[in-house]
Amino acid sequence: MMMKAVRKITGMIYGWGIMLALFVGGLSFLGYLWAIFAGGETAAAICAFIYKTLYPELVYWTSIVVLVGVIRTYIKE
Repeated sequence: MMMKAVRKITGMIYGWGIMLALFVGGLSFLGYLWAIFAGGETAAAICAFIYKTLYPELVYWTSIVVLVGVIRTYIKE
């Protein structure tokens, strides 16, 4: 009974986490697209922000979400 609840909770965390990661990835694509149209120093600043600020956080949080997914996989029903 307890494992079923843990499996359900980890499944929910994994599902929402992956959805959020895909959403942030899409936003980063839109940011790069915006930078292409902005050009010049503005484009460099946008790309530097995405690469130096957004991507490290995205990698950190998605790693945690994938770990939750792996834990969910190995919990028996």
